[in-house]
Amino acid sequence: MQALKQNGSGLYFTTLVDFDTLWGHRNDHLGFASGLQQFDSLLPEILGNLTENDLLIMTADHGCDPTTPSTDHSREYVPLLVYGKEIKSNVNLGVRKTFADIGATIAENFGLKGTGVGESFLKQIL
Repeated sequence: MQALKQNGSGLYFTTLVDFDTLWGHRNDHLGFASGLQQFDSLLPEILGNLTENDLLIMTADHGCDPTTPSTDHSREYVPLLVYGKEIKSNVNLGVRKTFADIGATIAENFGLKGTGVGESFLKQIL
């Protein structure tokens, strides 16, 4: 939140590791649910600190359902939520072929040459 409030430019990358290490892999569904509620309560403040040109991408690196008997990765698909004041609403980005699509989108957003892996979805949302 401090970084957002500074109104700087660039890329902010945040990982919410507790969802993975403390709750998901430990089958702590109550902790996971509590973490989701806490994060959800912060979303209005996060969105309120975004500027007109900001792009917020929320995803996960893998699924880890805390209600399954296993403590291993449990889902093949992860959410991909994209928000920005200047982007189209209600765009279905579908099931992406690769996680690298996010990297390709970020590279294009900053006008950088990508790695050649992944397909940017920036044009779909602008």
